[in-house]
Amino acid sequence: MKKKKLYIGLLIGLIVLGGGFYWYKKSKSSTASVRYVTQAAEKGTLESTIIASGSIVVDSQETVDPTISGTIADLAVKVGDTVKKGDFLFSVVNDDLDANVAQSNASYQQALNNLDSAKNSKLSAEAEYRVAKNKDDDDDDAYTGRQLDVLKNKIDLAEGSIIQAQKSLSASASSYRNIVSDAGKRKVTSPIAGTIIEVSIKNGDELGSSSNNASESALIVGDLKTLKAEIPVNEVDIAKVAVGQKVSITLDALADTNFTGEVEKIDSIGTATSGVVSYGVTVKFDQLDDRIKPTMSVSSVISVDKKENVIMIPSGAIKNGQKGDYVEVLERGVPKKINVTAGNTNDVNTEIVSGITEGQEVVTKTITTTGGQTATSSISSTNNKSNSSSIRIPGISGGGGPRD
Repeated sequence: MKKKKLYIGLLIGLIVLGGGFYWYKKSKSSTASVRYVTQAAEKGTLESTIIASGSIVVDSQETVDPTISGTIADLAVKVGDTVKKGDFLFSVVNDDLDANVAQSNASYQQALNNLDSAKNSKLSAEAEYRVAKNKDDDDDDAYTGRQLDVLKNKIDLAEGSIIQAQKSLSASASSYRNIVSDAGKRKVTSPIAGTIIEVSIKNGDELGSSSNNASESALIVGDLKTLKAEIPVNEVDIAKVAVGQKVSITLDALADTNFTGEVEKIDSIGTATSGVVSYGVTVKFDQLDDRIKPTMSVSSVISVDKKENVIMIPSGAIKNGQKGDYVEVLERGVPKKINVTAGNTNDVNTEIVSGITEGQEVVTKTITTTGGQTATSSISSTNNKSNSSSIRIPGISGGGGPRD
C-alpha cells in the first residue's frame, strides 16, 4: 500500500514538472524579438526616367510607286543595293503611251493653228474697219454708221475667238506635258541616294492591275545614315517627355553595346492599341553603328528629370499619416516618427526637402521573430508614396516598438 502511494506521488510529481516545463517553454516562445533594417539618408543625384521599348526606323526614305499602268521590266535592283539619286531602277512597258503622246501633240499643234487663225481674223477685221472709217462721207461707196458698227462688232468677235483659242491652247499644252511626263515615267529612277530596303515587284508584274497589291509600294529607298529609334510612350508619361532629353539605348541584337541619343521629335497624335493610347517618340543616336539595322528591337531609358546634390532615401521608407508624410528614425534602438517634406521621386528614391539630414538612419524594414518563426514587414507595403523601394542594409538594430 505504501509502495502504491509512492508511485502515485512520483507520477503526480512528474506531471507537475512536465506541466511546469511546458508552461516555461510556451511563455519563452511567445516573447517576440524585433529587428529593424535601416538605411542612411544620403546626398546624391536623383534622376527620373521612363522606360520604353520600340524599334529602329529609317527616318529619311522615299517610296517608288509609278502612277502609270504597264508591265514591269528590266528590274535592276534588289534589297540591300545602294543607289545614287537618278540611278535606273526598272522600266514600265506601255506602248499605248507613245500613241497618247503623238495624239496629244497633234491636239496641241491644232490649238496653236487655231490661235494663229483667230489672230489673223482680228487683224483682217481691224484693217477692214479702218478702211471703212476713212472713207469720205461724200463718196458713193461710203459706209453708213450701222455698217461701221457691224465691222466693229466683227473685231470684238475676233478678240473673243482669240481668248477662246488661248484657253484651248493652254489646256492642250497642259495635257501634252502630263502625257509626256507619264511616258517618261516608263524609265523609273531613284528619287534619293540610299539603300534599297524593300522590293515588292518582279519582272512581268502588271502595275495598276487588281492582281497587284495596291497597298504596297513597288520599291522603298532609304538613307541608312538616318536610322533612328521609334519608341511609343504611354499617355500617362508623355507629358514628361521633351525634345532634347537624353536617352540610353540598348538593342537585343547588340546586347554587348550601350548607345546614347536624345529625343528629336514627339508625335502630336496618339495611337490607340487595345484601349491603351501611346505617342511616338523619335530618338536620334549620338553616334550610329554599322551593325544597327532597320526594324531591330530597342529598349530605351529616357531621362526626364535630374536633380543633383539632394538628400534622398528609398521611396518605400516614406509613410503617410494624419499629419502628412513621415519616416521612422532609430533613437537608441527605438523607432521615432519624424515628419518630412518629400520632393521629386523616381519610385526608387525620393528627395527629402526637410525633416531629416544626411546620414540619419531611416527604417526600411521590420523583422519580427516569434517562437522561431520570422515575419518581415516592409514599410513600403503601407506607403502611399511608392510601390517599390531600393534597400541597402548599413546596420541592424533591435529594440521595442515605435513611439511618436
